Amino acid sequence: MEEITHRFIKTNGITIHIAEQGSGPIVLLLHGFPEVWYTWRHQMPALAKAGFHAIAMDMRGYGESEAPVGVEQYTLFHVVGDIIGLLDALHVQQVFLVGHDWGSNIGWDVCRLRPDRIIAYVSVSVPFNVRAPDNSGINKAVAILGEGFYWNRFQEPGRAERDFASIGTKETLKRIIAGAFGRGIAPHNKELTTVFPVVQQLPPWFSEEDLEYYTKNFSKTGFTGPLNYYRNMHRNWELSSPWTRAPVHVKALFIAGKKDVVLQFPGIKKFVMGPRFRQMVPNLQNVIILEGSHFIHEEKPEEFNNELISFLTGLKSKL
Repeated sequence: MEEITHRFIKTNGITIHIAEQGSGPIVLLLHGFPEVWYTWRHQMPALAKAGFHAIAMDMRGYGESEAPVGVEQYTLFHVVGDIIGLLDALHVQQVFLVGHDWGSNIGWDVCRLRPDRIIAYVSVSVPFNVRAPDNSGINKAVAILGEGFYWNRFQEPGRAERDFASIGTKETLKRIIAGAFGRGIAPHNKELTTVFPVVQQLPPWFSEEDLEYYTKNFSKTGFTGPLNYYRNMHRNWELSSPWTRAPVHVKALFIAGKKDVVLQFPGIKKFVMGPRFRQMVPNLQNVIILEGSHFIHEEKPEEFNNELISFLTGLKSKL
């Protein structure tokens, strides 16, 4: 089987790093926070073996992709523009799309803004966020969960960066990824890292080698670019007003871990398991909840890959 290869694509005014493996219909993989393309290391060979061309990109601000300076360079339109520009640069009209965490948010935005470019979408961890007319998601979350909620603590430029620096890049990544982030809510007089679970021993699904790879990437680029995605949450709500209450009609699959922190947010589990999710995504094919947490594609790669490839293969046969 072909090995993973790497290249750089100039598009949308920046340079994007992509990793790829296999041949066939393209499956574009979008990572979340704090990740890079490497988070899909278990999916890429499985997709290649199943007859797909897997492409995992470093999102803008992450890894070896360019990190433009300025919060305003990380709106949903910039990031969706990167993805559409990448497809154009690759001379491909449509792809299968898979997104985790922030990549899942962006994936829903791609489906909402450019459904003509997506064959089907697999959202991991984060369900479709219906654009409400009255208030942004971050304002609602802070009203319910308080000012110590991590979304809010990430808003002030420099605050989270200083907090992460206080324990170091490696320890920050270790606590967020291997510790599954805890509840992500700090007391009023303390910083977030004080409530991140301290990991005494890495779980079997996340090795020291994996941690070192992430540490190397974030030591080079820092956290500002990735945090700028959060710092655009209210701005994205303002910019997306034309899509208020707009559904997504792309064929979709949702996968999450039973203990995923996102499913513990107020109202999310009820939304995911109830009729509203299917009303807003009429072509949602299934909701699959696996035993595991937020990084389910890394924690349970075999079970996850079986669900992913079964879904994609069923649609591939109809292309």
